Amino acid sequence: MSGTLSVTPTLALARIVEVTITDDTLAADLEDGRSIAVPIGWYPRLSHATPVERDNFEISGAGYGIHWPDLDEDIGVEGMLLGKKSAESAESLGRWLAGRVKP
Repeated sequence: MSGTLSVTPTLALARIVEVTITDDTLAADLEDGRSIAVPIGWYPRLSHATPVERDNFEISGAGYGIHWPDLDEDIGVEGMLLGKKSAESAESLGRWLAGRVKP
């Protein structure tokens, strides 16, 4: 036994059918019955958004992503399943925050 896996793990993606957003959580229900919930703090633009901005989203990418036009934010089901947080730099977020109209 060499310690090498004989099977390569793969990530089974399913399309998003419903999205729920609270002050703490972004959740997606998938077509295969799974649900994913991640902390909203992983995505600074969502955590700084107003409830109205958070609610203005569309399921995009043939069902594999979520897009918020008011926030210029896109989050994919693959990233959520893998537990990937936003990779936006502090400088980029700072520029975005500075350019926001105060609610």
